[in-house]
Amino acid sequence: MAKIDKIEKLQNILKEDNTNFQARRELAVLLLDSGYPEEAKKNFLYLSKIFSEDSGIFYNLGITYEKLKDLDNAQKAYLKAIEISPNETDAYYNLGLVYMDKKLYEKAVDCFESVLSKDSDDSNSYFSIGLCYFKEGKLDGAKYYFQRTVELNDEDIYAHFYIGNILKEQGDNNGAKDEFEKVLKISPDYSWAYFNLASIYYEEGDFDSSIYNLKKTIEFNPKDMDAYKIYSKIMSKLGHYDKALSIIEKSIKNCGETGDLYYILAQIFKLKNSKENYVKSMNKALKLNSTLSISPKLVKKELDTFFKDKQTD
Repeated sequence: MAKIDKIEKLQNILKEDNTNFQARRELAVLLLDSGYPEEAKKNFLYLSKIFSEDSGIFYNLGITYEKLKDLDNAQKAYLKAIEISPNETDAYYNLGLVYMDKKLYEKAVDCFESVLSKDSDDSNSYFSIGLCYFKEGKLDGAKYYFQRTVELNDEDIYAHFYIGNILKEQGDNNGAKDEFEKVLKISPDYSWAYFNLASIYYEEGDFDSSIYNLKKTIEFNPKDMDAYKIYSKIMSKLGHYDKALSIIEKSIKNCGETGDLYYILAQIFKLKNSKENYVKSMNKALKLNSTLSISPKLVKKELDTFFKDKQTD
C-alpha cells in the first residue's frame, strides 16, 4: 500500500474513533516520513499531552521540529525525551546536532560524549565531535576525532575529507593528498576532493596534475567557480590565453555573471593586448561590484591608470 493510501486509511480510522491512539501514533510517524512535518507535529503534540512520559513521542516531536527549522522547540523536545529515558542515546545524539546548528559546540560535544559513554563504537558521534572542534578552529582535536571515526568506519568519506583539509592546513600536502585519494576511492564522483587535490598540485607547481583534477571537478560539479578560476590562471601562466578566455566564458555560462569573473576576463584580455575587450570587461566587473572580492575602488583606479597610460602613448 502506498504511503498516501496508508495516511488516508489512518485518517479515516481517526474520524471514526478519535481515541485510537495507536492509529494516531502511526499516522504521525507516517506523516513525518512522508514530508508533512506540520501535520505530524499536530498529532505528536496531541499525543504528548496524553502520554507525557513516553520518550518516543517527544523524540519524534524533536525530529519534527528540526524539519520545521524550529531549533528551540526541538531542543526542548529532546531534553524531555532524555529526562524520561536517560539511557536512550538517539535523543542525546539529535540534541547534539541541534546544539551544533545553534553553534553551541561545547553543549553539542557533551551530548555526543554521552552517546559514547554508552556506545564507545559510535563512529557518528566521533565524527560529530570532530566537526564541532573543526568549526571552533581546534584542528588537532578535530583531527583526533576524525581519525577515530575512520578507525571505526574507514568508508566515512567525510571524515577522510576533513582529515585531508586539516593536514593541508597544517602543511602536510602528501598526507592531505592521501586522504583525498581515499575519498575518491570510496566516492569517485566527489568533486570537492578533486578540487582540493587540484589546489595542492597548483600550489606545488604541478600544473598537469592540477589540470587533471580541475577537469574532474568541473565534470562532476559544472558550477564550481573556483575550479574555473584556477584552471584559467594555469592557462594564463602557460601563455594559453585563448584557452583561459574560453574557461572563464564557460564559467560565466555555468555559474552566472559575477564581478570576479569579469575582472579575471579583463586581466586575460590585457595579457592578449585586447584593449577594447579589457575595458568592456572591467566596466562589467564594476557594474557587478557586489560580487567583486577586491575593492571596486581598486578596480576603478586600475582602469583610470589604463586610460592615463593610453593617453601618454
